[in-house]
Amino acid sequence: MRRRIRRLENLSKEQSVPENLDTETKPQKKMKLLLEYEGTRYCGWQSQKNGVSIQEIVQGVLSRMHNTPTIVWSSGRTDAGVHAQEQMVHFFTESRMTDLQWLKGINGLLPTDIVVKQVSLAEPDFHAQASCKGKLYRYTILNRDFPTALDFPYSWYLYYPLDVEAMREAVQVLEGRHDFTSFRGSKCGAKSADRYLMKTVVRKEGDRIQCYFIGNGFLKHMIRIIMGTVVLAGRGLLKPADMTQILEARNRRKAGPTAPAKGLCLMRVFYDIEERSDCLHRLQNSPIEIPFLG
Repeated sequence: MRRRIRRLENLSKEQSVPENLDTETKPQKKMKLLLEYEGTRYCGWQSQKNGVSIQEIVQGVLSRMHNTPTIVWSSGRTDAGVHAQEQMVHFFTESRMTDLQWLKGINGLLPTDIVVKQVSLAEPDFHAQASCKGKLYRYTILNRDFPTALDFPYSWYLYYPLDVEAMREAVQVLEGRHDFTSFRGSKCGAKSADRYLMKTVVRKEGDRIQCYFIGNGFLKHMIRIIMGTVVLAGRGLLKPADMTQILEARNRRKAGPTAPAKGLCLMRVFYDIEERSDCLHRLQNSPIEIPFLG
């Protein structure tokens, strides 16, 4: 674990640290930030040349507070337009500010669509990505005769009727450990498409269909491609059993379209197996009510 943490941090430093930053400096402590963000205006989490990223904004604020370039490491990347209720990041600091001072200071400089919800001291061997035990995502579909003005950035609007039970049966086929090549984006850089999808839940909430996914990790566009395919099942254009053939084909062209990013939200990142198990228990035993999600 410690070797993997050092490797990830060294890789991030090689890619992101400006040339004038003294990389030999040994920070005194490691801090954790729990972020919430509305991803509409951003090109995703990771810093890129073709747009403004959330990582870029957060690093800019911390660099301003430190008066020196500061790097943050996250639990993983979110695509352009994807939101997060809980995204974990960590950074190094020599500052003696309290957690509350950090919280108020960072939020005072961040734009209103990025918020720090919690600040805490991290254990020396903690790494936002390497220490992660799993993630929970939610995808929202608005399914009615007319769209929404207020919630437009947070759901995929579909006016035609969807069979929720067919969608549920289709997505459950994907539970377990599989090669998800058929459900990975064309620009996915992961060395392996093997992922473990622990649990899925599809439920109707008024005129919204909420789809939950918990797994050990997800490929680029994986959930969005799954959703685009599951909607075809909801429309009666494919049978739930067809999902097995799509999965086994290991061919992106066999799956459905990529659903819009705006309906996807990173709900929770797990760093404790018991916490993840509790979430799995709730998903398995409370398919109608999942109160811990808020």
